[in-house]
Amino acid sequence: MGFYPNNVSLYRMAFRHKSSTQSSPDKINESNERLEFLGDAILGAIVAEHLFSTFPFEDEGFLTKLRSKVVSRHHLNNIARKMGIPQIMNMNEAGFEGSSIYGNALEALIGSIYLDKGYKKAKEFILNRFFGLYVDVHELEALETDFKSRLTEWSQKEKQELEFKVLQDPQHSNDRGFHVGVLVGKSLVSQASHPSKKRAEQLAAEKAWASIMQQEKTE
Repeated sequence: MGFYPNNVSLYRMAFRHKSSTQSSPDKINESNERLEFLGDAILGAIVAEHLFSTFPFEDEGFLTKLRSKVVSRHHLNNIARKMGIPQIMNMNEAGFEGSSIYGNALEALIGSIYLDKGYKKAKEFILNRFFGLYVDVHELEALETDFKSRLTEWSQKEKQELEFKVLQDPQHSNDRGFHVGVLVGKSLVSQASHPSKKRAEQLAAEKAWASIMQQEKTE
């Protein structure tokens, strides 16, 4: 990471998935979910500032879309794999294929850096390591990642009824997030959760899109 940590336990927790804490009576405080929540906010703010400076003549809509591409689950998962995060995760490996577990751990790592070293060091890590080694914003600029819009266009073309439905809200969920499902017709095609409802919808849309494309390939 380019520096020596002070509080190593924070970093251990960043890579501890909730599946490895099922026997703990206080599993919320033992897993990386709270650090992920914090890291998500820190990453979003620093990415926004970086894009604001990098593209001084672009409008708010352009910057919002590009930020969404940078912090998308698919993109963060790919970066986490390149960083080697899967090799150091503490988790029960069964049943997590295709999930956002590694991207979530990357956000938790950023939360750990912020708590251990402060905002300045977290910003240095994101700019020098995250952007410096793994992110090409000009390449992402040309990449279409709005899966919700893709699904909407597909449903209209195929004359399919499409619905994004909140299955569980933060007040009634253990992880304090929105659980959103994608329904095509009356069938639940995918579901995802996130503290942000919009992000939960995009995550669920991304999974639904992958499922639909896979099905079309096999037909």
